Amino acid sequence: MRPDTPAENVDHTAEAARLERTAGLYPEDTEALLLRAAAHLELSGDRPAATALYDRLLSDAAALDDPHLVRALKASNLWEYDHEAEARAIIDGIRLSAPRDPAPWVIVAESLEAHDELEAAAETYTEAARLLLTDGAEPPHATHPVLYGRHRVRRMLGLEHDDWDTLADTLHHAPVSLDELHDPKRVWSLGSDNPAELEAEISRLRAELGAYREQLSRPFPVAVLHWPAGELTELLAAYPDLTTEYPSHEEHLATIESSLRELSASGTPNLGIVTGTVPSYEAFAASESSSPSDTTLLPQYATTLAARGRAEGWPPERGETCWCGTGRSYQDCHGSTGR
Repeated sequence: MRPDTPAENVDHTAEAARLERTAGLYPEDTEALLLRAAAHLELSGDRPAATALYDRLLSDAAALDDPHLVRALKASNLWEYDHEAEARAIIDGIRLSAPRDPAPWVIVAESLEAHDELEAAAETYTEAARLLLTDGAEPPHATHPVLYGRHRVRRMLGLEHDDWDTLADTLHHAPVSLDELHDPKRVWSLGSDNPAELEAEISRLRAELGAYREQLSRPFPVAVLHWPAGELTELLAAYPDLTTEYPSHEEHLATIESSLRELSASGTPNLGIVTGTVPSYEAFAASESSSPSDTTLLPQYATTLAARGRAEGWPPERGETCWCGTGRSYQDCHGSTGR
């Protein structure tokens, strides 16, 4: 649930500095870029510097998209370098505020779990499940880590399966079941003093999680540019030469879906959609010393947005809303097989 997992074998300090410089160039992306920079600083071992970045973001919490996420990351980081009391205070505050985003819940629960607070972690996951999961509705993809984490902690505590544990089993489609993956013996074996036993367990985990690690290490998605209706109207009014590229908004949306399906069918991985705005596009054109009417800028603009972490993965998970903004589920909108 953390924002971006930095790749291995990189200079984390240098990458953090690069991301901070980029945040200065793109103020609208400051939150995402500084969170990635903080993740690199944590990996470099400079946890106080990571905390400084979290504090920098929280100094204007009202401007953040997800202040609870930033606080959760700060708490997790603080606990790792002996600021337990402050971390616990932040965690208690997050639980009391009951955020509607799953990510802060997962981060604070994982932090509790990492410090052997299994009962508190289980309670935190359960609080999140009660708040975020609607009875009878298919859980949104973003809530799956809540169910998986809850399953893992309850398995470690030796508790019997309940309905949410069964639901987690149903949602988990990997070859290895959650019960086996979360077997306490397997977890405990990672702390074994027997080198052969430890090596065998690490090999099993690598085999099971190889695909997931590969996905995390992928570069930013191959992204297709999406203009909401209002933005497209404004764009074409200002730059009528682009009408040949976008005859109508409906055709624009259909082209996005068909292009992504063709890319997927050809085996292209990690596809995504980025949403454009006219001011952002005009600023990009100016930075390229070109005119916004130049159609060759459009794919470059999409790639730049994706590189700045603005891409949403395609296709949406089952039950999630369509990327086009109608509010309908993807399966009932552009994901319909009849399209």
